[in-house]
Amino acid sequence: MRKFIETIKNIWKIEDLRNRLLTTFLFVLIYRFGSFVILPGIDPTALTALHNQTAGGLMALLDMFSGGAFSNASIFALGIMPYISASIVVQLLSIAVPYFQKMQKEGESGRQKMNQITRYLTVLILLFQGPSYLVNLSVQMAQAGQPLTIGFNWFTISSTILLCAGSMFVMWLGERITDRGVGNGISFIILIGIIARLPGAFVQEFSMRLNDNGSGGLMIFVLEIIILLFVFAFAIMLVQGTRKIPVQYAKRIVGNKQYGGVRQYIPLKVNAANVMPIIFAQAIMFIPIAIAGFRTDGSGAFARAFMDNDGFWYNFVFAILIIAFTYFYTAVIINPVQMAENLKLNNGFIPGVKPGKKTAEYIDTIMSRITLPGSILLAIIAILPAFARLGGVSMSFAQFFGGTSLLIMVGVILDTLQQIESHLLMRHYDGFFEDGMRIKGRSNAMAY
Repeated sequence: MRKFIETIKNIWKIEDLRNRLLTTFLFVLIYRFGSFVILPGIDPTALTALHNQTAGGLMALLDMFSGGAFSNASIFALGIMPYISASIVVQLLSIAVPYFQKMQKEGESGRQKMNQITRYLTVLILLFQGPSYLVNLSVQMAQAGQPLTIGFNWFTISSTILLCAGSMFVMWLGERITDRGVGNGISFIILIGIIARLPGAFVQEFSMRLNDNGSGGLMIFVLEIIILLFVFAFAIMLVQGTRKIPVQYAKRIVGNKQYGGVRQYIPLKVNAANVMPIIFAQAIMFIPIAIAGFRTDGSGAFARAFMDNDGFWYNFVFAILIIAFTYFYTAVIINPVQMAENLKLNNGFIPGVKPGKKTAEYIDTIMSRITLPGSILLAIIAILPAFARLGGVSMSFAQFFGGTSLLIMVGVILDTLQQIESHLLMRHYDGFFEDGMRIKGRSNAMAY
């Protein structure tokens, strides 16, 4: 505890880091304030049915990602998920379409073009999701006796514009956090939405256990906390787990100095893609909501089956998508050929493996071997909330027993702590942990 307090003092001494933290805090306050700004023309007292609708199922996850803005009929109701969906589409196109492949190879200019295309695509998605959200909102408010008139009228047009602008503003906040704050802004926005639900879920579960079983319920609650901490520790191990490949650097003499002749290690992460496969898969699993028009009544059996996040088919398909996206995303961010070329240029080689093509094949084989168990473990953690709910844990609290919530929390928190620690070490201050126990974040993975 003493070392932690000393580290906090050191953070405050560094002006740049202090300003970044204060900037991040300010942007988070703006985001949380906006999640309570209700669309004009909506009566807050008539949102009871919408709150009930988002209390469970897939809608609860959607509400969690928006930090409660969805159930509040806020201007930020659509959240950051449309931008993530657009990013998934653009990244898939960068693999299949030559035009996007060319842009990806253009460096910084190509990246800026792809970001611009992603923003345009986000607007298109919002123009579709905005009216869909208003249709659902009208149905829910009708149950409170205050239906909305949805059609080609001023309310629909103005509300759609506000929803689109609110979501784009959230995206802008995330980018500003990345540029001027600490951590990856988009991921941090999602993290804040998740953490905002944690205190309420904790209190709800505690009250439920006390009211149901008395002292026995309290013991169950303590057991749930122990299991939650165990799963949290397991998620940290999965995020930080690595397989090290030994690399020998040949001796070179330049002038009177000798370079190389040392052995180092290439750390290959067991879960190189981190939380991104779950975010990708979750974005796709939201499609049934769009197909059903944000309605559970009257929708087809297929849509209903995939809107039940406690059901077998939802969790089975979710797990398969996570495994597939883990391989896909790992292939995007890890290039064995480039790694082999870099080793060769730096007079490095893997003992017992020929440089060049053989080295690339060896690295690719190792990545394939560690990616399979990593992706399976990732999928297991992702579907753990369904088992928690089967065990009697409330919907809101079960979301933190695994799944997207837990892994986003672990990944983003570690990533943010790593950036803070890097600032401390650059200015010769001690970090959060002793030497040899440095935080491993997500520096080798692309994150939003």
